Amino acid sequence: MSQGDHANELQTPRDQRHSGDLQIGDLRVALIAGWKDFVAAPRYGLFFGAIYALAGLALSYLLIARGEVSWLIPATAGFPLLAPFTAVGLYEVSRRRELDLPMTWPAILGAVRGRGDEQILSMGVIIFVAFGFWVIIAHLVFSIFLVEAGAGSESLAFLFTSLGITMLLVGSVIGAVIALVFFAITVFSLPMLVDKQTDFLTAIFTSLRVFRDNFWVLIAWAALIAVMLGAAMTLAFLGLLIVLPVLGHATWHLYRRALP
Repeated sequence: MSQGDHANELQTPRDQRHSGDLQIGDLRVALIAGWKDFVAAPRYGLFFGAIYALAGLALSYLLIARGEVSWLIPATAGFPLLAPFTAVGLYEVSRRRELDLPMTWPAILGAVRGRGDEQILSMGVIIFVAFGFWVIIAHLVFSIFLVEAGAGSESLAFLFTSLGITMLLVGSVIGAVIALVFFAITVFSLPMLVDKQTDFLTAIFTSLRVFRDNFWVLIAWAALIAVMLGAAMTLAFLGLLIVLPVLGHATWHLYRRALP
């Protein structure tokens, strides 16, 4: 299949649906297209996946080495919040495949600059601030339950007590709300900034609008991303070498179907 055929396949009619409407079947199509992009240009996917995996390993090692295990759980749980920014280069790979543009490292790595107006870098600041906010909130919840449990609760065995399980449930609910808001803001804003000359506020509001209009489909997409990234991280973060690029490319194609 030629690159042109590849692009046409992704833009096939969708049974007279209104432009921008998504269906559950679109998630499967996007994942298949994401896998094809990864296989067609694996060096880029493996590169960005390795950066993300190594960052996760370094963060975990640093916290364990400093004896700050209480920070490990919130940091690990919030780590997927950084994935959208890591995937910017992957969006550029998919864009170039669609348009039959040459693949070069300067072009792919330079995608973080967006259209030269630093809008993507501004989004990056928002992403890292959100990650820091999540870690602080999660650690606050952790600390409250540790005080309630008393001495000896710093060990991992505390997590298997009734109070520890309650703590994890409360933290998971709070984390899910934060992650969902963050997902709605970034899911299509970053691909849009790679694709178009626009400002990051316009991209954010566009992403929120599409999320609102396709709520249940994108909730399913968010859940699928969470499960796949979580499973990949359990393998000493090594699963991210494959999962991150496939999801990154797939998100680009879902963006294309939502905003053709």
